Amino acid sequence: MQLDRRQLLLGGAGAAAGLMLPGHAFAQSPATIGTFPAGVSDDSVFVGLTIPLTGVFSGDGGDLKLGYELAIAQINAGSDIAQKWGLKGKGVLGRKIRYKISDTEGKPNLDVQSATQFIQRDKAIMVSGSVSSASAIALEELGSREKVLYMVGIAGSNDITGKNCQRYGFRSQQNAYMAAKGLAPVVAKALGKNIKMAFLVPDYTYGHSVYESFNKFAVEQGWKQVAKEVVPLGTTDYSSALLNIANSGADVFVNIAFGADSVVSTKQAEQFGVLQRMKLVVPNLSSFQDKELGAELMQGVYGSCDFWFGLQDTFPLAKTFVESFLAENKYYPRWGAHIGYMQTFLWALSVERAGSFNPVDVIKVMENSKAQPYETTIGKVYFRAEDHQMVRPIPILRGKKPAEMKHKEDFFDIVEIVDGESVMNPPDFFGCKLGPYI
Repeated sequence: MQLDRRQLLLGGAGAAAGLMLPGHAFAQSPATIGTFPAGVSDDSVFVGLTIPLTGVFSGDGGDLKLGYELAIAQINAGSDIAQKWGLKGKGVLGRKIRYKISDTEGKPNLDVQSATQFIQRDKAIMVSGSVSSASAIALEELGSREKVLYMVGIAGSNDITGKNCQRYGFRSQQNAYMAAKGLAPVVAKALGKNIKMAFLVPDYTYGHSVYESFNKFAVEQGWKQVAKEVVPLGTTDYSSALLNIANSGADVFVNIAFGADSVVSTKQAEQFGVLQRMKLVVPNLSSFQDKELGAELMQGVYGSCDFWFGLQDTFPLAKTFVESFLAENKYYPRWGAHIGYMQTFLWALSVERAGSFNPVDVIKVMENSKAQPYETTIGKVYFRAEDHQMVRPIPILRGKKPAEMKHKEDFFDIVEIVDGESVMNPPDFFGCKLGPYI
């Protein structure tokens, strides 16, 4: 399959014909930009995935990897599931997706090194991945410099679609503001209004972003902060911080630690008697926090997440995702897998809507998606044009008692699915100024 010369000259005439909206002139897209058209062969395109398979975020990273791989396999096969998403034929625009995965250990410098190699050596037409918000910020900056699309992996900091937003970066996960605004009223209704809270905050952009957002919306519910302990990423001994929290007189322990840190800190919190004195709230639940801590510790815990497999009872594409993932991997997907899976399908859909792999055309399709939302595993969603944050529902979870579990992975009830429009921050609230297309 040869690229049409006119398509190269116009940068995606298919998009201009099929999705021309006011203010977006697809025909002005440059014929050559980033790895386009060099990265588009007659029969394939390459995607680079930077994922922490070792280190603090390895659990979430391993789940993320399986989500990407399942989506790529379904898309390349032209499966019934891919067709239900709206794709046509095998691959994307008839081209097979090739990919490589780099273990970046959750370190931003290794993410950038790997992605740079994928772009320069392999002519990656798109890069994706990350569990650390610091890595996501570094990768979206690289994508905009290189003019290669970056689909954000797991990353909750407000800065990603705020002060560090980039024209070439798009995030499907809710930001910290959205998660906190959705979660705070639910936990306040369940636990009461006059609540004292103590925070454990990992010392990087994600931790501070989540703390600022949850504290803001909890205070609006009548809650009051009585302790805040900031700890380094990768801490192994939380005794000093937890001793202060244990003696703070708090009613609720808000643990913002993520990945392996969330597991270690929660286990130590139990040892210090924190969980006996306080309710536990986790603004962003990690993929395997439930399994590693067990139902005894997780029962009654409130938190938000990108996806929980119970959504299969609400959304048809969630059901096909859960069933196919379970059949392939022998466990229920967590939200790491869901992010990798959904981001891959959203990119493929956007390319096919554009009729081109030209990143400028694809970006404009995603920026116009409010007018033509994507039907997904979490219902209808779209990317906001002003900051590239997805407007999407947010599941709020509560840990089940062991006796309530229907099977060994049935750790949570979905107590509410919060409407995305209701929790969005104003587009300029965090200082987003998207850069140029070219």
